[in-house]
Amino acid sequence: MVIGILQFELLIHDAESLKDKRRVVNSVKDRLHREHMVAVAEVAGLEALNVAVMGLTCVATDGKRAAEVLDHVSAKLRTINGAELGDCRREILHGVSPDTIVEPPAEPDSIVQEMMDRMRSADGRPAGEDAA
Repeated sequence: MVIGILQFELLIHDAESLKDKRRVVNSVKDRLHREHMVAVAEVAGLEALNVAVMGLTCVATDGKRAAEVLDHVSAKLRTINGAELGDCRREILHGVSPDTIVEPPAEPDSIVQEMMDRMRSADGRPAGEDAA
């Protein structure tokens, strides 16, 4: 599993109120999510009128695909109406390969049997019976 992360600034020059800013931010978030199946959120500068700091993530099976998605998103951000792309940083995190995931070993039956025996000997009743 690979996670692609993109943090970017949108410079919103024509915003005269937070409502104007939210219109642009929500439009960008909805468009990126719909067209690229990524998660997008405004992560900083929430009260600033002309700057929105946003974070975006995608999950892919390999680094090449994650990089392609982030490249397409970056290109799209450069053409957005009503905003200009400011600072942009990206990172790709590589997780554990499905081939390396190892299931924990099952407990040997002897350990389970020993635990059941100890429970029986502790109160003299078979395990699972309640006192009357």
